[in-house]
Amino acid sequence: MTLLDSRLRGSDKLGIIRGCLKVKPFELKAPNSPLRTDNFEGVLIPSSIHDIEKTLKIQSGMVKLIKEGGVLPKRPLGKTGVEVTILGLGGEGILRTFGQEQESVPLIHRAIDLGITYFESARAYSGSESYYGMALKERRREIFLASKSHERTGDGALKHLEISLGTMKTDYLDLWMIHDVRTTKDLDMIFGPKGASKAFEAAKRNKLVRFVGISGHRNPTVLSRALDLFPFDTVLMPVNPAEPHYWSFLQDVLPKAQGKGMGILGMKTLSRGVCTKIFGVESVENFLRFAMTQPISTAVVGCESIKQLETNVRMAQSFQPMPIREQEILIQRVKSYARELMYYKL
Repeated sequence: MTLLDSRLRGSDKLGIIRGCLKVKPFELKAPNSPLRTDNFEGVLIPSSIHDIEKTLKIQSGMVKLIKEGGVLPKRPLGKTGVEVTILGLGGEGILRTFGQEQESVPLIHRAIDLGITYFESARAYSGSESYYGMALKERRREIFLASKSHERTGDGALKHLEISLGTMKTDYLDLWMIHDVRTTKDLDMIFGPKGASKAFEAAKRNKLVRFVGISGHRNPTVLSRALDLFPFDTVLMPVNPAEPHYWSFLQDVLPKAQGKGMGILGMKTLSRGVCTKIFGVESVENFLRFAMTQPISTAVVGCESIKQLETNVRMAQSFQPMPIREQEILIQRVKSYARELMYYKL
């Protein structure tokens, strides 16, 4: 399929792409996925933080520092040539609701004002995409916008993309991800002759999306296998101190993604707030610091309120890598609660 005329509207492109998703089938052999019980043998430290921004744009159009030295560091998003802030806004929290426009839209605006550049949603996240559509408008090009599709077929994924673009009121996504890959059956469908991977490939080729990625939080063996089946630009995976204790994404997926030069996005960094229920609110900084110390591009965190968002931003502004010994202590401290903290694997 040749590159479509850039003047075509997104909906026109989608219609043409649907008619061109006829490809030769290929055989997919996905391995079994046994449970992993290895012990964590090391903790990775990132190389460096790149291009610390000196100013942040606020709603009034003026430029100033939020506080002295209080800028959000950025890191490369793999080999994409893009840099994103080490803290991103996730599509959960208050954004994973319906009818909460009065709370959600100001939260998105405040995140932009505070200098966050990575913003994420998903078709599965209730009204999250619609809140972005209400909030962004002329500010769309200030941010890196991502969404996800849980459809496993090409036609289904393209329908999701059409809805996402319309709902978010944008002509393109910076990143579109295959959402929540869990089983070998998922792999068979996604990478089969009529699978979602064909839609993702076509959408990128036709500039409806700039980059494509994949996410998973249930089975690291399955997610690791997926990285060998398609040239994804990014991977979204759990990153928290409970991970080393069981079926670890930090062991089984992160090193492979690094080797491929992928942008690594950290989710479940606070275990959807479970860390605060067990260890108190003071644990947030340790959990975020642990995640940001790993070689990830950004820690994606959903927020329930602007106050919570501002607290997370302050922590990211003052981020310093966690020494290995402190990481080891934190990993051991959470061991007895690993099952609760990794609820997403149950």
